[in-house]
Order: sequence, then structure tokens, then C-alpha cells
Amino acid sequence: MILPVGTEDFGRLIHRKLDFIDKTLWIKALFDDRGTDVAVFTRPRRFGKTLNLSMLHYFLAEKVNGEKSQGLFDNLKIAKLGDEYMQHQGKYPVVSITLKDIKESKYENAQLKLSGLMADVYDEHRALLCSEKLSDKQKEEFETILKRKTNEIDLQSALKKLTHYIYLHYGIKPWLLIDEYDTPIISGYMNGYYKEMIEFMRGMFGEALKTNPHIEKAVITGILRVAKESLFSGVNNLEVYSLLRNEYGNHFGFTENEIDGLLKKADMLSKAAEIKEWYNGYQIGSTTIYNPWSIVNCLKQKGQLIPYWVNTSDNQLIKDLLKKSPLEFKTEFEKLMCGGSVEKLIDENMVFQFLKNNVSSLWSLLLMSGYLKPISIQQTDQGTFAELAVPNREVRNLYRQIIEQWLSNGHGLEWYNKFIDSLLTGKIELFKRYLEQIIIQITSYHDFAKEPEAFYQGLMLGFTVSLHGSGTYQIKSNRESGLGRFDIMLIPKDKTQLGIILELKIKEPQETLEEAAKRGLAQINEKKYVEELKQSGLKKALKIGIGFLGKEFSLCAEEEDLTRN
Repeated sequence: MILPVGTEDFGRLIHRKLDFIDKTLWIKALFDDRGTDVAVFTRPRRFGKTLNLSMLHYFLAEKVNGEKSQGLFDNLKIAKLGDEYMQHQGKYPVVSITLKDIKESKYENAQLKLSGLMADVYDEHRALLCSEKLSDKQKEEFETILKRKTNEIDLQSALKKLTHYIYLHYGIKPWLLIDEYDTPIISGYMNGYYKEMIEFMRGMFGEALKTNPHIEKAVITGILRVAKESLFSGVNNLEVYSLLRNEYGNHFGFTENEIDGLLKKADMLSKAAEIKEWYNGYQIGSTTIYNPWSIVNCLKQKGQLIPYWVNTSDNQLIKDLLKKSPLEFKTEFEKLMCGGSVEKLIDENMVFQFLKNNVSSLWSLLLMSGYLKPISIQQTDQGTFAELAVPNREVRNLYRQIIEQWLSNGHGLEWYNKFIDSLLTGKIELFKRYLEQIIIQITSYHDFAKEPEAFYQGLMLGFTVSLHGSGTYQIKSNRESGLGRFDIMLIPKDKTQLGIILELKIKEPQETLEEAAKRGLAQINEKKYVEELKQSGLKKALKIGIGFLGKEFSLCAEEEDLTRN
């Protein structure tokens, strides 16, 4: 197999005879969708959006980058449908633009980049300057864009004008293809010029899509569904096909059957279970979809199981939002890290200015970006509810890294590993010193002012939750054991290692911190929490009670031999 890692040009893929999954039936679906003038497809990054748009461009246009498109679709699925669809091949002018590189730190630089990008798009249609159908004034405006002498207002109308010029010349309405439409908006949010960028993009899309009678169809791709009110206000006949919709579910990414076919062709069926655990399926509508980037790289590397997808981006937005998320979010997020799920109201329309203050928007961002997957979806009078889970081991490892970096607070991963090791090996005094550093350095009095017990349990669970995905420990919290419910339990897979129980107490007014810690330890003994560890076949247990008050705590611990009657 010769797999197209990073190849986003459909013509190059065909000419080099690379192995690929045939997604040409997406073109059929677009032509069948006659009632939609503007189709927006939102999928996580590296899900094949750019390659699909390139494929569509080659299908529609007679030439792409000076290269004839005739013959590229021979023997592909779309060609096997006959003239009903192939009669359209090579028959349309196309305006294709990608906004993926508009990632500047300043708005002024983003505008310069957009001006240069639009000049390049106009340059592809330079032949229009010789057209008898364009007036001198229109040619003069064309030259202005080419020479990058345009102002912001003219830049906003450049796409609309270009489609008009093309229609005047050919007498055929062009297709408009826009890739990664939301990249400039995300960059604007990250770099502090969101308001200016959203206003500019609203003007550009408004002119190109809302008041433009000269396009046959517009196809737009991105990661997030930016709220229509923010960006596409007034654009009629627009459909957004997100992860939650059934339509087009199998046209981006790899289906389960396609994965099985690739593994068989690569002679890796014996590793299918491991590969699927690492790069497990996402859910798009009712269709299970795998991230093609990770799968293709894994097969190319002969089945090596490492993070491929999560390493294609710095994930900075996700990292920042997770670290700054409120206690309510962190507490529920830990359920996901332990292999559980949470049900959340999902707002598909991303309004960036609400991200830091609206927990629902944060859940929605993680879902739409591919960092969570919907197990089930339910439509209610209140809106769309989705049961969410971490999609696979690759993404869970990214979360572990984020949590470890947050907890180590600049000390580095080695420091964090020593901290965890001190707990797992029962070195209580060393564990106490590490815990003291963390609580002083990364917590604020605002964190535990509202719900101190929930905060401390969330914090302690966060320290250990990264072990869950390692395969060496099972982490449980708030589960029944013996005669009650323990706070946190660590159950090692290696039966010779310590099983650990943590019981956390908030200091009562009449007691000392040490007494609060002893109260936690006494509860472990009275409620016989060690019974679950015994049933798991463990030989030793470490029982820890911790009393908290603000940034102060006291800790008491004892070991128990579980082999004694």
C-alpha cells in the first residue's frame, strides 16, 4: 500500500496512483441536494475536508492549476453511476479559496494576508481581463485586487465581484468553494481581535452568499459551527451539516467497513483491536467514523500506536479552556477520564465570546473539535442533549498530558511522576510534601469557597485520574464498598501493589485538621471500604484520611494486610 499521508490535492493523489478511500459519492449527494444553495460541513481537523473540496474542484472544473481534469474519475464510484452525474464533470467555473493560513497575531496582519490570498484567487482567473463581457470599470476593479491596493470594504466584496465577473464571461454560474472558513475567526479569538474579524467575515460572507445571484452552489468547510447570527445573518437556503446530523455522515473520515478493508489490505487484521482502541470511532449522526489522519499514519508506520492526530496541532485553545474551566466542569470531566460519560446540553452555534463563561459552550467546543464524541443524541424542548465520552485512547492521552502539566505547575513531567510514585508506593511523608506544594501553587481561595468538599475531591481525583488510561490502575470515586461510599479508590492491576483508599474531610469548627484527617481514616475502617480491594485479590491496602481547610491540610494513613482474616 502507498498511502497519501498529508496529500490534499486530489489530482496528485490520482496521478501518483496512491491508495485512498473513494469518497466521490459525496459529489453525487451534493448534486442531489438541489434545495440547498449553501452547504456548510463542520468536521474536526484532519477529517478529509480539504481533500474532499479538492476532489469536488477537479470534478467541476475543466482545469485545475492548468491541469485537465478529464479522466481523473474513471473507474471511481461517481463514474459508475453514468451520465446522470458525469455530464457535469468539467462543466463549471469554480472559485476556490482556503482560509487555513489566516492565523496572524494581529488583525492588521490578517488583513494583509487576506488581501494577498484574494489577489492569488483573482490571479487564477486573470484571463477575465481579456474578456469582452467585462466593462473597463470592472477590469479596473479586478486590477485593484490583483495589485493588492484594495481597502477593507473592497476586500469584503471581492468574492461576490469575482463570481459576477465569471458569470458575465462564461454565462455559467460558478461554484464557490471555501475551505476552513472558521480559521481566521478562531485566530481572532485566540489573539484578541475576534470582534474585528467576525465583523469583516460577516461582511464578506454576507455579500458572497446572501445577495449574490451569480453562484450555482457554495460548499464551505470548517471545524466549528459559528452562530448564523454572528456570521451568516440573512443567508437563506443555508444548511449546516454538523457532527450531530445523519446527512453526509459517511463522506468525511473512514467508516468501520472502510477501516476493516484497509487493515486487511495492509495485512494488519491481527492488530485491529489495538488500533481501534487507540483511534476508536467518532459518531456522526448514526454513522461510526474514524479519524483518517491517525489511521493512515498508523498503517504507514506498520501499526505503531502513538498519538498522530493530537500532535498535528498545539491544542492551545483546548489547553487554556480546560485549565481555566470552573469546578463544575472539572468535576464532571474527571468522570470522562475514568471511562464514564456525561449528558450535556449542546449548543451547535459557537459564540466565542461566551466560551470562558458558559460551560455548555465548552462542552460543545470539545465535541465539535473531535475531543469528545456523542454516544447518543436526544432532541428535547430545551434543545439538543448528547451523552458524551472520550473518543479513544489517543485523545485520553492528550487530556492526561494537559492534567499533568497543570498539576506539575511548571516543574515538569518528571516531578509529577515522582509525586504520583510517592502515593503509589506509600511514601507518605514525601507524598505530603508534594501535595503541599501543589495546593499552595495551583489553587486559589476562590476555588474552594463555594463547594469545598467537591473541590477537594475533584482535585485529588485529578491527581490520580491520569493513571486510568495507563492500563495499570482502575480509578473509582463515590462508589459503594462495604457499608458505605468511599471518596477515591485506586485498584492496581498488579495484585502485589498497594490498593489505595482516600477519604477526604472538611474541618468542622469544633475539631482540628488532624482530627478531621483521623475522622476520614476512621470512616474507611468503620465502613469496611477495603472489602472491594480484598475481592479484587489484592494483598495490601493503604488507607489515607485527609482533613482540609483552605490551603491547609492534615493527613494520616495506615497500611492493612488484606491476607489476614
